[in-house]
Order: sequence, then structure tokens, then C-alpha cells
Amino acid sequence: MLLGAAACASQAQPVPPETPPPRDYLLPAAEIVAFDFLLNRWNHRFSGSTDYDVSGASVRRNLRGPWVTDNDPFSVNQFAHPYQGSLYHGAARSAGLGYWTSVGYTFVGSLAWEIAGEQTPPARNDQVASGIAGSFLGEPLFRMARLVLNRRGAGDGPDAWRSWAAAAISPPVGLNRALFGSRFDAAFDDHDPVYYSRLRLGAERVAQSELGTTTRLRRHDASVDFALDYGLPGQPGYTYTRPFDYFAVRFVAGTGQGVRTLSTQGLLLGTDYALGDRYRGVWGVYGHYDYFAPQLFNLSATGLSIGTTAQWWLAPQWALQGTVLAGVGYAAASTQRGAADDRDYHYGMAPQASLALRLIAGSRWSLDTSAQKFFVGHIANRTAGHDDLERVDAALTWRVSGRHAVGLQAVRWHRDASYPVAGDRAQTLTTVGVYYTLLGLDTFGTVEWRR
Repeated sequence: MLLGAAACASQAQPVPPETPPPRDYLLPAAEIVAFDFLLNRWNHRFSGSTDYDVSGASVRRNLRGPWVTDNDPFSVNQFAHPYQGSLYHGAARSAGLGYWTSVGYTFVGSLAWEIAGEQTPPARNDQVASGIAGSFLGEPLFRMARLVLNRRGAGDGPDAWRSWAAAAISPPVGLNRALFGSRFDAAFDDHDPVYYSRLRLGAERVAQSELGTTTRLRRHDASVDFALDYGLPGQPGYTYTRPFDYFAVRFVAGTGQGVRTLSTQGLLLGTDYALGDRYRGVWGVYGHYDYFAPQLFNLSATGLSIGTTAQWWLAPQWALQGTVLAGVGYAAASTQRGAADDRDYHYGMAPQASLALRLIAGSRWSLDTSAQKFFVGHIANRTAGHDDLERVDAALTWRVSGRHAVGLQAVRWHRDASYPVAGDRAQTLTTVGVYYTLLGLDTFGTVEWRR
């Protein structure tokens, strides 16, 4: 009886509640303020511009408005500002905060920079680039950094190497891990996503060109091309309840042009589905940020799309993966004619559509094709002119051994533009390249599932 009473007493004892994962709301705010201050002081010292001569009077003036559309260099507005916003987002995420809370920090951090980081009038286009595109870029960078830190497989390198690699991908993750160790790690669980990654190193040459008003063309180039698909559908137990549980990212840079492509797209709100035994997918609303700078023109867009990402087993060793999206974004486009004309571009609301397919034959080879189309200026202020821009590419990759592969790729860029003053113009650029490819895994990202 005594044993029975003791057992009943032990069962009656309350179970201690789980300790909530650590979060810090003040830390990212302090880091964002410190970063903006240091960036302002750096630019004040080295830029040679008076834009950073901030004073109490300039802050009060900017608080009263009006908001404008500025014409800073294209690479500053469309690349540097989204990256700056990604640092705000990463600061919040690496302090244990969720995605939507981090979006708020990113938006307010960008707003603070527009008001107090520069003395020039606040710019609505910069707020979109830093405050919105910053999160669409920052979340993939945060998750990629955590993916590197969580890997423990053979050949993935020592802990110190992975820590440095994570810091290079997302500096706020590296900073807060250096300051606080693993204190905030429990706040985010990646749920072990299935992913496909590859890194290409190679050389390419121009096969066809129609320059239009572009005055420079580099016909040979060496390039680095990185791509990652994260959270591929079909894995048992993996859910899509959080923004960016599925996303894709692409980065391309060359010796002659610098950064040519930086593109992210992630499932903001959606769910998974199944059609029979062979077809698994996710669908919903995607957020995307695109930056393209081939040698003929510049293009950048931040927007929302509706679409789906899926995998279809055609046969036991044959799989087809793909993403189809259609939506609208706030975009900018221009002709490249040298550094002096890097400020000559225009904005507009842009309907856009994209299709990406990957045909996979076992673990030996894959054929990737994709197409994107942007219609800049077709919705509002059409009298100011418009741009139709497209990108089409195809790549064949053959895995030689382990994670090592070789590949061929062809990319075609085309632009049709019409302006009341400059008239109509057409530009085309086609390049072909040969690449060594390092795969993230020994496969091309196919997802096996249990019935």
C-alpha cells in the first residue's frame, strides 16, 4: 500500500513546463542602431558625399517628408540596399525571433536609415528594397547559415570551418554566435529539410549579341554560380507551416561584370499536397527578390506571386521537379552604358512569370531549364515607357564521381523597351559555358517518400 500511495503521489506531481526558447528583443534593436551609426560614419568619412552629413535639422525635415524616388546608382539601390536589409533581418532571427517579428525589425530598421542615416529625403524605392526585399533575402541567408552549422556529415569540415562559413553567409549569425555561443540555437529548428545545392566554376563566352545602345561587351568571362533548393516537397514529416520552409536561391558572379544574378523566392504562406503516389508538391503565395545585371541591361524586382513547387516520379529512376509562379512586383530597369549612366533607370509595377524544371535521371545526370519574364511599366504610368525583359537558360550536368560533376549551360537574355523620348530598342545576349560542378550531396535533390 505504501508503494501504491507513493506511486500515486508521484503521478500527481505536476510536470514542469518546457522552458521556452530564448529570445532577445533588445539585442537586434541595439545591433541595428549600432550598424546604422557605423555605416553612416564610414560613408561620411570615405564616400566623399555630403549625403551623410546628418543633423538634427535633417532628421526633423525627413520626418516631415515628403518621400521621393531617388536615383542612386543601380547597384546601390537594388543590390546594396537589399543586402543591408538582410543584415537587419538576420540580427533579429539570430536573436531567437520569428520570421514575421524579424520582418518588422527589418522594415523599421530601413525606415530609421531613411530618416536618420542620410540627410537626403527618404526614398520609397529604398524602403521597398531594404525593408521588404531585405527580408526576402535575409531569411534564406539565415537558414543557409544554420544549415551549414547543423551539418555533421563526413567531409563537411570541422566546427571552426563551418562557423566561419556561416558567418560569411549571414554576418549577424556569426556575430551573435561569437558573442553568445549557442544560446539562441534552440529558437529555430530547421526540421531537417531535403535540399539540393550545387556550385559551378567555369568559363563562358558570348555566342550571340544585339547591343542596342550598350557601348561595352566582354565576350569571354570566368564565373561562379551557386544554387540551392531548400525544403523540397515529398519528405515524410516535413511541414510548411512557417514562411520560407521552402525556398530557392541563386547567385552568379563573373570576373568582368561582378554580381550578375541574385535571386530568391520563398513560400510565404501555403501548404503541401499530393496527387496520387508519384506527385508531391507545395503551393501558395511566394515572396521573391530578383537582381539581374547581364552586360546589356539591369533589372531588379521585389514582389509576390502565386504558384507551386512539385516533384513527379515519371518512372523508378526518372523524376521531374519544377516551380511555376505568376505575380507582380515593384521593379527597376535600365540600359548598361558604363558607370556614368548607372543612375539612368526607371521604376514601375511589373507583372512577371517564371517556370523552372529539372529532369533527373537517377543520380547520374540532370537537365535544368528555366524561363522568367518581366513586364516593367505595364500597370502604372504607361506613358513614361515600358520594358519587356526575359531570361531563358538550359544546363546539362553529369555527375562523374561522388559530389563532382561537369556541365554545359546556355543563357539567353532579351529586352524590348519603348520610351517616348528614346524610342524603341531591342537587346539580346546569349552566352554558352563549360563548368566544373560541386554538388552539395551525391544526388540531384530527388525526394523519396514512404507510402
